[in-house]
Amino acid sequence: MSRPQTFKQIVLNERPVGDFEPNTFRTEVLPFTLKPGQDEVLVRCTWLSLDPAMRGYVRDARSYLPPVKIGEVMRALGLGVVVETGPGTSLSVGDAVTGSWGMTEYAIMKEKTVTKLNIPEGAHALDFLNTLGLSGMTAYFGVKDVAQVKEGDIMVVSGAAGSVGAIACQLGKRAGAKVYGIAGSPDKCDWLVKELCIDGAFNYKSETFREDFKKIGYVDVFFDNVGGDILDMVLTRLAQNARIALCGLYSDILLFIIALNNQHTRCYLTV
Repeated sequence: MSRPQTFKQIVLNERPVGDFEPNTFRTEVLPFTLKPGQDEVLVRCTWLSLDPAMRGYVRDARSYLPPVKIGEVMRALGLGVVVETGPGTSLSVGDAVTGSWGMTEYAIMKEKTVTKLNIPEGAHALDFLNTLGLSGMTAYFGVKDVAQVKEGDIMVVSGAAGSVGAIACQLGKRAGAKVYGIAGSPDKCDWLVKELCIDGAFNYKSETFREDFKKIGYVDVFFDNVGGDILDMVLTRLAQNARIALCGLYSDILLFIIALNNQHTRCYLTV
């Protein structure tokens, strides 16, 4: 490989109080002195996944992962290519891999912390950040194992135009359910109906949202990505023996972080 003179990485500069601000991160340019050691590989990052969970990563509080430290490379899942291998590794130069090396152009990684991608025919490496990656797996097990969606169900997906929600919508249709999505703009709603071919979509910012939602009847399955007021509303519209896949709480995250007085699903978010 032709070795660059420098490489860039993005580090946490300061902890935001609310949403990310211009000063939350800073870019550092470092001399390229990276050399893989025993059981290590040098990876060149090709794609990064930007996820709502990143807001939680920079919160200085106990969670399922330790918080990103000030001055530390921002955590992110990525796709990359092995450009150099150290002694004792089974990977080869040119192998496509995925791993959590963060927001950096190059990274030294222990071989056991990256996964080699076996890209099936008709797929692309980028699919492993979406349909064949965490988003796809989250949607699949939420629909199949947790909600157990079946033919004839009325299924509602909040955050339906997001990476997980969009896949959940399609899996619901494939299972034979009538699928309705909730999103935040007319364009997103049009996309859900015209491109994903779901049965209907509701703009939660519409003045008639709640009345329109009632017209679909009672809900058998709710795949929830946002929590908050929408979760509260759908809880009043559940059919007998309904199932809920609690996947995300995006609407509650900032309220929880700022005030820690959120009444919707505070304990669930802490877990």
